[in-house]
Amino acid sequence: MDEPRVLIVIPAHNESTSLAGVIGEVRASVPQADIVVVDDGSTDGTDGVARGLGAEVLVLPFNLGIGATMQTGYEFAYRKGYDIAVQVDGDGQHDPGQLGLILDPVARGECDLAVGSRYLEKNSYDGGAGRRLGTAVFSRVVSLLVGQRITDATSGFRAVNRRLIEIFSYDYPRDYPEVEALLQVHKERLHTLEVPVQMRQRGGGSSSINSFRSVYYMVKVLLALMVTATRKRAPKTG
Repeated sequence: MDEPRVLIVIPAHNESTSLAGVIGEVRASVPQADIVVVDDGSTDGTDGVARGLGAEVLVLPFNLGIGATMQTGYEFAYRKGYDIAVQVDGDGQHDPGQLGLILDPVARGECDLAVGSRYLEKNSYDGGAGRRLGTAVFSRVVSLLVGQRITDATSGFRAVNRRLIEIFSYDYPRDYPEVEALLQVHKERLHTLEVPVQMRQRGGGSSSINSFRSVYYMVKVLLALMVTATRKRAPKTG
């Protein structure tokens, strides 16, 4: 069988200081993969850094958020015929050296979505008390809704197959999508697999979630999960 065509989608908002390192590590780890950087309205020359390194670049006109940024990447992957799309954040938090851990289960057909979890094994990663609390709450709620143990519902280090590329290209959560997407996958009767990974501290940019907004997002995402749980499945496409 032919090797699957893999696209690494790097969402980036003002990540000019860390992006070059991320792209270099991705190429060293998975040289067979293509890379697209989706610049979410950056003002620090992020797009220029990506182009200077020979990456494909899609530029959003202004900051639309991670959901719209990733949906842009999935639409690109779908239109270009990729078999697997992988999210690797541009801030350096995701270790490209561990890409095989989330790529391989999808390539082998063991799952439709592979998520790198910081909490399946002991990890030195510390994202702050508010983020840890939010992740724990979301993971518990999602576990109950999908009938499967989820330990890291907020992890953006994930790989999806062609079917989910298609679905996410036209229907992807916007505000804080990682959590909602897990429920979306379940509603499509597709399979999620968590794999243990190690993550690093951010190498650039700034997190959109601070202590105050953690509470806001917890309420907002929990409400969004309830809405998603009542939605009908996405329509089949040609």
